Amino acid sequence: FFGVDLSFCCFLRFDEIKEGDVVRHDGKRSDGYLEHIFKHAAKELFGMDVKEITYKALKNKDFQEVTLEKDGETVLRFAAAYGFRNIQNMVLKMKKGKFLYHFVEVLACPGGCLNGKGQAQTEDGKPDKALLNQMEEVYAAIPVRLPESNVHVQKLYQDWLEGMDSKKVQETLHTKYSAVNQTASNLDIKW
Repeated sequence: FFGVDLSFCCFLRFDEIKEGDVVRHDGKRSDGYLEHIFKHAAKELFGMDVKEITYKALKNKDFQEVTLEKDGETVLRFAAAYGFRNIQNMVLKMKKGKFLYHFVEVLACPGGCLNGKGQAQTEDGKPDKALLNQMEEVYAAIPVRLPESNVHVQKLYQDWLEGMDSKKVQETLHTKYSAVNQTASNLDIKW
């Protein structure tokens, strides 16, 4: 179900969407799906129903960590890395094998999507904090509906993806990763 909730709009005509159809995913802001995926993983993998998650800022407010502990052991470790400086640091740590997260939400804009260059800015290009706060309040007022209970997502699975467990679902929404063997001639990206 991850990420499907927002992409269903491309399959619907906007004149078919009614006011009550506009919903959002879990989370306090309009950024990615970290909170929804974290709660879903906790439930599916460990049988734990997480109501609220706590973000821990690491080096700065745009690099945060979320963990789940069970029986004194950290069983899930997620991170949110916003802005190119944090993304660069993340990539460097990954190359060194020192970035041990199960999931990382990566957003190019410091402060998240609402703070992006095409968003809430004054005429001189500075962030418009008042407008940003207003947008966050409007977003928070939109009802939360999990993708698995959204009728539009269910229709998408039934009509376009040919059912929940179809071959088309596996081909379209799932992927597999495998280790890449590095060779001496491998070109390293220098940030």
